Amino acid sequence: MLKNQRTIGNVVSFVGVGLHTGNKCSLTFKPAAENSGIRFKRLDIDNCPEILADIDHVVDISRGTTIGQNGVQIHTVEHVLAAVAGLEIDNILVELTNNEPPVGDGSAMPFVEKLRQAGFVEQSSPKDYIIIEKTIAYHDENRKIDIVVVPSDQFRITFMVDYQNPALGTQYTSLYSLEDEFVTEYAPSRTFCFLHEVEMLKEQGLIKGGNVENAVVILDREIDEQEFNRLKKLFNIPESTILGENGILDGKELRFYNEPVRHKALDLIGDMALLGAPLIGHIMAARSGHAANVELVKTLRKEFEKKKIVSKYQQRAAGSGVVLDINAIHRILPHRYPFLLVDKIVDLIPKERVVGIKNVTANEPFFIGHFPNRPIMPGVLIIEAMAQVGGILLLDAEEDPSDKLVFFTGIDKVKFRKPVLPGDQLRFELDMIKYRRSICKMEGKGFVGDELVVEAELSAAVVDRTK
Repeated sequence: MLKNQRTIGNVVSFVGVGLHTGNKCSLTFKPAAENSGIRFKRLDIDNCPEILADIDHVVDISRGTTIGQNGVQIHTVEHVLAAVAGLEIDNILVELTNNEPPVGDGSAMPFVEKLRQAGFVEQSSPKDYIIIEKTIAYHDENRKIDIVVVPSDQFRITFMVDYQNPALGTQYTSLYSLEDEFVTEYAPSRTFCFLHEVEMLKEQGLIKGGNVENAVVILDREIDEQEFNRLKKLFNIPESTILGENGILDGKELRFYNEPVRHKALDLIGDMALLGAPLIGHIMAARSGHAANVELVKTLRKEFEKKKIVSKYQQRAAGSGVVLDINAIHRILPHRYPFLLVDKIVDLIPKERVVGIKNVTANEPFFIGHFPNRPIMPGVLIIEAMAQVGGILLLDAEEDPSDKLVFFTGIDKVKFRKPVLPGDQLRFELDMIKYRRSICKMEGKGFVGDELVVEAELSAAVVDRTK
């Protein structure tokens, strides 16, 4: 069942120190207008912009998720995002007095408690779901990470980790309902790390706000009393702290028997909020972390943007394997007979790649004079057809392409490999090399079957159409 967007009912605050920076920070949640999304703002910086928490503003994922804009950064936002997304809040403003949210107890629960205290307000606009209709996969061979997203009737997560450590070993968890399970089963799970990671992070000047109260530290090597005393001084660990017979520093009891993998799922929920809309699909992840989560979000976001373009221009069902048919192309390109030289778009990754088809029939008007006894498609029109396919890649990003034109400003490295004849089907594949505002450079290739017949580099600019 589709739901309306929601925000919070009141202003609530939370004070603490950041995990990595150790900076004291006051965090305040405020209601936000519908369709505004999750936004962060630093009050310690004059004229600070509100930074939308989406994939386009992620600037670092080395030790957590950092977002930024115009040189302003906010570190380790994943637990805040997990709390907001886990409670299915769509629009909210998060104000901070420093560059990193408070770490709290290392889980999302302190934020969840404050947000529930604020209450929820349903808004009038419906949620804009990202619905998974086909299997999408991410694989990293070097780090042995696999993530697969498959269609489902609601948002679900299955997560597995397998650490070579007796205190953890292989762990598994499944979340089937945010509404029923998030607050009690996942939000309380705390961040964790291995002892060797703590030493490494300390040497890098990080985890200045970390301690045994806000992180579960797994002992991954044997430590004698002398070494433990050294570590206590290095990390300012209280003298009363013990090694713990359960393999966890200070003998901390886990909140769940599989708390580490639940925290991994919690981080994934937070990173998925960077999509900018709630997901309906089942994510199955093995050994994933922030870097892989962000790559998955990028892939899902591209699919979402493609679907938005298709729904905007494709008003009836297209044939199998067709992204945009000729009617949709008419709504994007201004060209008409006899100068419209693209028949359909069969693949599209917004601002990255487009594949278009031109069916070269014997009825093309140019064959009458080029040449009467040996019809060959003119090279200049082959390049024009390639350019029109590239124009779709540019114009699909415009709010109203009917007000815009694509002017090609340069054509370089043109090579015609084979003639194009009546009855051929030209397949143009164009990849974006450079894109800045309304100016771009694309690399294009044209094929008949599997044979390369033409290649070129095209430079273009999007300009306002004169009336």
